[in-house]
Amino acid sequence: QVKLVEHGGGSVQAGGSLRVSCSIAGDPHNRNCMAWFRQAPEKAREGIAAISMRDGSTHYVDSVKGRFTISSDNAKNTIYLQMNNLQPNDTGMYYCAATMVGPGIRCRPVYYAMDDWGKGIPVTISS
Repeated sequence: QVKLVEHGGGSVQAGGSLRVSCSIAGDPHNRNCMAWFRQAPEKAREGIAAISMRDGSTHYVDSVKGRFTISSDNAKNTIYLQMNNLQPNDTGMYYCAATMVGPGIRCRPVYYAMDDWGKGIPVTISS
């Protein structure tokens, strides 16, 4: 089974930056879509960014567009999320997820479509 492990969370002041990473272990060959999700206390988990491992295309939700950048290093089976200009409402648990999408299907951070999840890593932004 695929195992995902997040690294690099922490606590920063508003306006600061963090980079989190997700290492993929096991047999990830059929996981061609990777995504980042986050969950604030008492709120639903939301997808924020996704990257296709087959063509490198990316997708962001409006709330993080222009501030966050998702990237991948396929040789290392690792994806990253660079987060800039962080704000208090970015606070939450950040999760890495993976799935397989069929030919012609775009990679998007859709909760129900994800097959594998990391345990999450906390990100806290103070005012």
